[in-house]
Amino acid sequence: MKFREFLTSIGFGSMKVDTVVERPHLDEGETLNGTIYFHGGDEEQDIEFVELKVIKLVEEYREDSDFGYIETVVGKQSIEFAGAVKSKESVMRQFEIVPDERWLFDSDRTKLILRTIVHIDNGINVQDEDEITYGKQEGLF
Repeated sequence: MKFREFLTSIGFGSMKVDTVVERPHLDEGETLNGTIYFHGGDEEQDIEFVELKVIKLVEEYREDSDFGYIETVVGKQSIEFAGAVKSKESVMRQFEIVPDERWLFDSDRTKLILRTIVHIDNGINVQDEDEITYGKQEGLF
């Protein structure tokens, strides 16, 4: 049995940020819980905050758009950091995002992703994302 599943992993310089969720496949009524792990690299790195966004992606072709997906943010959380990750240090921050009816969908052209965005000092942002599921999804994939 797996207790932790890495969902996103971001490297910036020698620092690494991993977002781990307890359950990437949630049933209706369950909450998205997890932990963000900051692993310090060779030098201290200032972090302003971390943004977690649950995004509903709907595949849709439109002639007036260069993009094949429409993104809608259906959940988010901002985690203040206010400090630095010191060299070789590990720091954890827990999070919880409560789903609502916007997380549900009934099309195989729709999916949910969790996007982790790390806002680093001096206006630099790094991000990664991975898919999550919510509710009954049988037959859609």
